[in-house]
Amino acid sequence: MMTDLFLFPFIKGFTTTAGLIVAIGIQNAFILRQGLLKSHSFVVALLASAIDSVMIFLGVSGVGVIIASHPYWLVAAKYGSMLFLFLYGCRCFYFAVFKSNTINDKEVVGKRSLKSTIITLMAVSFLNPHMYVDTLLLIGTIGGQLPDAQKLYYVGGAILASTIWFFLLSYGARLLIPIFQKPLSWKILDTIIGMVMWFMVFSIWCS
Repeated sequence: MMTDLFLFPFIKGFTTTAGLIVAIGIQNAFILRQGLLKSHSFVVALLASAIDSVMIFLGVSGVGVIIASHPYWLVAAKYGSMLFLFLYGCRCFYFAVFKSNTINDKEVVGKRSLKSTIITLMAVSFLNPHMYVDTLLLIGTIGGQLPDAQKLYYVGGAILASTIWFFLLSYGARLLIPIFQKPLSWKILDTIIGMVMWFMVFSIWCS
């Protein structure tokens, strides 16, 4: 009985987060690209996991409900996110059309310094509206409805799922390296990411 009391919220947190986080988005796309470049893979996965962990904890604590009750914050976040996603999409299309990469390149176009990588990851995380919807509202609301004694286990399961995913994405991307030894593969990837970014702009505008 005690096992069910703690195991159920842990599994619920894990599966809820796993179901939401796997969907392709700007954060996942950035982590995938860094993984393919073998560029600061550990730092990227660790920081992404830490960001998600904090947001999930805040969501379960009820912060998402507070933010949702202030429409001006939502409007500012909406248009700020749209601008960033549009510009990031433009950058992807620029690389797809005008730049050529292969994994074997000595200097890969788009490879970033550690400082630039961290700044960009922070941007694609905190300027990504879906991150707030997933962590603060969806994951947070579901976890917030559990009894206080079970919330910590729910958060633990959610954070574990997030951490496993980001490290798998960051290091698992290396399995795709043979494919990305051809410049065309990079062009296709950047085009797809650009399309996803602009689709997100359109979906936010229509929401």
